[in-house]
Amino acid sequence: MTPPDQYDHEPPDGYPAEYEADVVLRDGATAHLRPITPDDAALLVAFYARVSEQSKYYRFFAPYPRLSDRDVARFTQVDYHDRLALIVTVGDEMIGVGRYERTGRRTAEVAFLIEDAHQGRGLGQLLLEHLAQAARENGMARFVAEVLPDNRKMITVFTEAGYKVAREFEDGVIMVEFDIAPTDTSFGVMQAREQRSEALSIARLLTPGSVAVIGASRREGTIGNALLRNLRDGGFPGRLYAVNTDTEVDEIEGVPAYPTIREVEDTVDLAVVAVKADMVADVVLDCAAKGVRGLVVVSSGFAEIGDEGRQRQRYLVGLARSYGMRVIGPNALGLINTATGVSLNATLSPLMPSKGRVAFFCQSGALGVPILADMAGRGLGLSSFVSAGNRADVSGNDLMQYWYSDEATEVVLLYLESLGNPRKFSRVSRRLAGRKPVIALKSGRATQGVPVGQLVRRSQLPPATIESMFRQSGLIGVDTTGELFDVAQLLAHQPLPKGRRVAIVSNSDALTLLALDTMAGCGLEAAGEPRNLRADATASDFGHALSEVFADDKVHSVVVIYTPPVQSNGGEVAQVLAAAAADSEKPVVSTFLASRSVPAELRVPDEDGGAARGSIPSFLNPQYAVGALAKATQYAEWRRRSDSRIPDLPEVDTAGGEDFVAEFLQRHPAGRELDEADRQRLLSFYGIPVLPAFPVLSADEAVDRAADLGFEVILKATAEQWRMRPDLADIWRHIHDEDDMRAAWAEMTHTFGVASDPARAQFVVQKMAPPGVPVVISTIEDVSFGPVVTFGLSGVATDLLGDRSYRMPPLTTRDAAEMVREVKAAPLLYGYRGSDPVDISAIEDLLHRVSRLTLDLEEVVRLDLRSVLVSAQGATVLDTRVRIAPNEKPRQDTPARRLT
Repeated sequence: MTPPDQYDHEPPDGYPAEYEADVVLRDGATAHLRPITPDDAALLVAFYARVSEQSKYYRFFAPYPRLSDRDVARFTQVDYHDRLALIVTVGDEMIGVGRYERTGRRTAEVAFLIEDAHQGRGLGQLLLEHLAQAARENGMARFVAEVLPDNRKMITVFTEAGYKVAREFEDGVIMVEFDIAPTDTSFGVMQAREQRSEALSIARLLTPGSVAVIGASRREGTIGNALLRNLRDGGFPGRLYAVNTDTEVDEIEGVPAYPTIREVEDTVDLAVVAVKADMVADVVLDCAAKGVRGLVVVSSGFAEIGDEGRQRQRYLVGLARSYGMRVIGPNALGLINTATGVSLNATLSPLMPSKGRVAFFCQSGALGVPILADMAGRGLGLSSFVSAGNRADVSGNDLMQYWYSDEATEVVLLYLESLGNPRKFSRVSRRLAGRKPVIALKSGRATQGVPVGQLVRRSQLPPATIESMFRQSGLIGVDTTGELFDVAQLLAHQPLPKGRRVAIVSNSDALTLLALDTMAGCGLEAAGEPRNLRADATASDFGHALSEVFADDKVHSVVVIYTPPVQSNGGEVAQVLAAAAADSEKPVVSTFLASRSVPAELRVPDEDGGAARGSIPSFLNPQYAVGALAKATQYAEWRRRSDSRIPDLPEVDTAGGEDFVAEFLQRHPAGRELDEADRQRLLSFYGIPVLPAFPVLSADEAVDRAADLGFEVILKATAEQWRMRPDLADIWRHIHDEDDMRAAWAEMTHTFGVASDPARAQFVVQKMAPPGVPVVISTIEDVSFGPVVTFGLSGVATDLLGDRSYRMPPLTTRDAAEMVREVKAAPLLYGYRGSDPVDISAIEDLLHRVSRLTLDLEEVVRLDLRSVLVSAQGATVLDTRVRIAPNEKPRQDTPARRLT
């Protein structure tokens, strides 16, 4: 088997490489989608020959047995703008094609042809998504199509796309017409299909019926030998094969052995690859020929070694995906699935975890083994585990899609070293967190470091952006692996708290004080005085106190601290505690005999001998117990918060904004900052009025302009070097007449030392705005995160302290509300020290409008409402800065499904 053609020829001039995408089909297999080229003539002819006569009739409305040379030339030679064709390939065969042709300024006709053997795999919907995305970028807003009435499959493609489809019947043909602008409905349809297909692609890896270890060895201490032993000893019930090209043996470690995977008589679902890096590509081709569904590549020697390895890694992933296979790795520790009937340990760890309800994704192979050991020590069972190494293909996003619908998983743990697609991560994790707790530890936050081997776009945003994204998505962010497992230990066994009030029952005054201090620092409230018992308190004493707190409706959670006296009666106390908690919906955490697990005395056994829900976890000390409880409480509040939506915004003209940006880039192809007039015009499309500011170069000009405005103006220096200087007053307010203006001009030009050259200060005259609190709203197009919206109060102190909130658009009503309230200076907006509270809704409205603008217009790479005065009567935008530039790297998360 040879590599597919798309890796062997140069694309033609004008070929839009950004339209290429690896995609996941409805059944979880992968394929490659790309624009057609003239070199695809033979590919098209072979494809057409395999298509049935009925499918050809549905496409052309007449018998069309074969394509003429003229047809082939017309279908393969497109301009990629007004005429575009996208094809889907698996290996070296085309299995589907979709195209549009412009029929008007904003309209195009769309059509598809799918090979019969591949119909029902979702190719039509995928092609429609990608064609619509390309058409929008090329200035089209509407698709039309002609469909025969009995071509139900094609009608279904349109009606189930989530667009509002209009249909008319004319001359025996159904005329279909619909706008292709993404809608909440169409994006929701795309996300649901994406989740199902990506979950299936991971299920193919985690639930194989047969596994081959390629590179298996009899020699102890080798990777190939360890993988084979761990699979065998882990109890995998399916068929297991060893592949070793260097020897001619019948078995290795009691497992049937073959020189190549092609020679295995039965089917092979999963291949675990442990051969030299330069041999992996040949192994992939062998696996493709064998029909293998997925790969775990343990081999190193890829991106982690430099440029040569990076090229080898890209080729590996592209090759595997082109033949329908997903890849975990390379340089991976492997994967584990403890499900009954699977019992798969395809890792280098000899430890097969017990079955449980916690799923874990990590990127570090070195950290994977101690993580598994730590979880076992805490009595935390696993549902599944993936350590992805270089994360070249399968990522945390894919696993979250799988765990969303995996009934065996109730809690998800993520150890993240990098985020390959932060926008998708935010979207997918938010959806998952709405159903199951997701606990995430991100390394490298302070340094923005990325491990060698992980190919990501390096963000320029501050570390606080990650923390804000976690909060926005409902993730439980933690700082250490210990905290990761502490929170998991609680959430895997206890219900979510219904509030912040916590009761303490303890037989140690010292430990009670530690718990109270930690509660105060975490934002939890003490539900009355702690029940402090004697050091030698009996089980009966604990039972009486516990009955009181569990019966108290004002108590939301319970912390139990038990330290043993000389004559320990721990077993009796445990029985009392377990009985008191058994019928309660309040979560209970304990420091029980200083154990760090779920003690046997507090365990409710499940059917597999593990700890079922209702078991009471114990922590080394009360600080850890309360810290975990605080994280669970914050997550519960996020889950309970009121319905949040993306608001409808009046006075928004998206088409006008898009036309403005296109016209601006025609005038300035390289991009640039906008002048005052262009900024006013762009922002007007999104209903953001800006108080006009008029540049002046002399005192006489300033007087004349102030007179035109009716005075009651300000004189302001806008040059960047003088903005926000606490030692220089860059604004002179309350200018009532000519004398005031001339005095202001003289004083300010003297202060700034620009009396001989006032243009250096860039003075402007502006009408006085109502007094208020100054705030800043900004957005930047980050190469990794895409658009990010920022909010904060103006001032040197807040700048210096980084007192800013961050969110990724689109913003829901809750997102905007939280942005305003979470900055530390927020009390200034709510009547601090007797001042008037400001109009918070006006700030939130501006946040939504900026979010909508930056989401619609990718070319607006920077937008600052850098001076907004907010009063009780509303918000006045005084000063702005906007930069527009060509979009060199498209956003990673678009309304068209693709693997990134």
